[in-house]
Amino acid sequence: MLPVPPGLEIDESKVEWTQAWRIIASRFPPIHLFERVSSNPAVWDALIELEEITNPRVRDQVGQIRLVPPERRVSGVNASWVMASFTHVNPKGSRFSDGTYGVYYAADSLETAIAETIHHFAAFARDANDPARREDMRVLVGSISNSFHDVRALLPEEHRAAVLDPSEYHAGQALARSLREQHSNGLVYPSVRLRHGQCVAAFWPDVVGIPRQERHLQYEWNGQTVTRYFDYSLSEWFPIPTAS
Repeated sequence: MLPVPPGLEIDESKVEWTQAWRIIASRFPPIHLFERVSSNPAVWDALIELEEITNPRVRDQVGQIRLVPPERRVSGVNASWVMASFTHVNPKGSRFSDGTYGVYYAADSLETAIAETIHHFAAFARDANDPARREDMRVLVGSISNSFHDVRALLPEEHRAAVLDPSEYHAGQALARSLREQHSNGLVYPSVRLRHGQCVAAFWPDVVGIPRQERHLQYEWNGQTVTRYFDYSLSEWFPIPTAS
């Protein structure tokens, strides 16, 4: 495996997206506790502990709040859509997380977000040996205006190829870990699942805008692959976006 260059050797680029698209499973409801305990995220730890005394389920709902420093937490309406990405960590990791911290992934278009999430949904269903089924998905849209370390052109080609490997994530995880330890905002990178698509991987809640719910989709899994998706806002089925 190619060595990962130190994070400071990778330049940053400003990302200005008025619409940053994120898709999550609808079965994950918003965590309203983030929006009602206090407008001051610095005191959440104590207030959440008090809530747990009377409601043990709060621990499962809130997740690992201590993974997010108080000064980097966000609050207010729909803040849970952002915070949940960092408090409910996938122990198996992802392209830019080794499973010890959370990442907020978003794309520059709905089509790119669909292509990215369909790939990962299909991989999960395949690993679980799921029979044919359908899954409702929630589409979130916010804005992003911040600087991110740029994998698209500012990372040397040999390292970029390793970081963007379609199925091997070790190089990306090592790079992200190094950058996060240096308090990087995150990474901007080309989509691996849709040509010309762009994605952001944010390391902290306060570097992305709080999104709103935009629409619902439904993915159709036939037992082997995702064949199509349904857009509830248009009442119509669509073929899945292709990489070419």
